[in-house]
Amino acid sequence: MKKSTGTFHHILLFILLGILASSCGNAYAQGNKPYVRMVKMVVDSLQLDNFRAALKEHAGDAIKKDPGVLTFYAVYDKDKQNNVTIFEIYASVAAYESHSQTPHHLKYISVVKNMVQSLVLTDVIPIALETKLK
Repeated sequence: MKKSTGTFHHILLFILLGILASSCGNAYAQGNKPYVRMVKMVVDSLQLDNFRAALKEHAGDAIKKDPGVLTFYAVYDKDKQNNVTIFEIYASVAAYESHSQTPHHLKYISVVKNMVQSLVLTDVIPIALETKLK
């Protein structure tokens, strides 16, 4: 049976929350509250390859260059590959605000602005963030 997109996103959220704990465990343990955001978008299907390349570059730059970016995961729906979900964890709201002004973030926004057909930003609150380390 095929799951609805809404069910897929709920399952994805639970899986990601379970996987990501160690990414912000230290900040959370020290009393800092991480800032967690989900981004859901629909991308122009004719521009998927260019979009994915830009997003992958942006995610790598964010993790390498921004100390406040703790986790940056991006996935697409298996059945609707132009439906993209990004799960981000920042050390704090200030870390997110700092990231949003970086040259690599501004470049990413400029590159993909005409590729994205719809965008929903959702701030979420962690319930449990646990990760099994190798």
